Amino acid sequence: MEDNLILIFTRNPELGKVKTRLAASIGNEKTLEIYKFLLQHTQEIASNVEASRRVLYSEEIIKNDIWDNNLYQKSLQSGIDLGEKMKNAFADGFENKYKKVVIIGTDLHDLEISDIEIAFHELENNDVVIGPAEDGGYYLLGLKFIPKNIFENKEWSTETVLKDTLNDLKNFKVHLLDIKNDIDTVDDIKKIEVFQKYLV
Repeated sequence: MEDNLILIFTRNPELGKVKTRLAASIGNEKTLEIYKFLLQHTQEIASNVEASRRVLYSEEIIKNDIWDNNLYQKSLQSGIDLGEKMKNAFADGFENKYKKVVIIGTDLHDLEISDIEIAFHELENNDVVIGPAEDGGYYLLGLKFIPKNIFENKEWSTETVLKDTLNDLKNFKVHLLDIKNDIDTVDDIKKIEVFQKYLV
């Protein structure tokens, strides 16, 4: 759908710069391997959704990587904190005439094509769609406009983000997707079979 845009926030896959809480338990090399696996998984999911796609890098734009230049627009995240970066990314999407914009990260092994498709579908009759994460944040956010305060006054990367966000959305129609588990710590990978080899 040409009116739909998927924003993918990613960290450049560099040793020692990704998933630092996980790396504290299993080391930087194994953590980077897991992160690259998650990147590939996210790329495969996003590539199969009918929508425009934009990858927003944390450090620098990489021309030749897993994100095909023919399928993905590429840009840099801009802003002081995560909230400002997301707000700017959404604002840019709406300025480019997209009607529905969904943002995801690259650290969700459980992410499925249907999660994104359902988010776009639910935006037909809702103002906001949120995919709640088990850690108290969210793994997906879908908007048709930017509600006031949704990106301000949050303790990003803490267990209060979802609660505080929903508090700001009391006057809006919100649809919640299934709860899923972000990969942030060693406990998050213990139940996932494909990651068992990294625990040895």
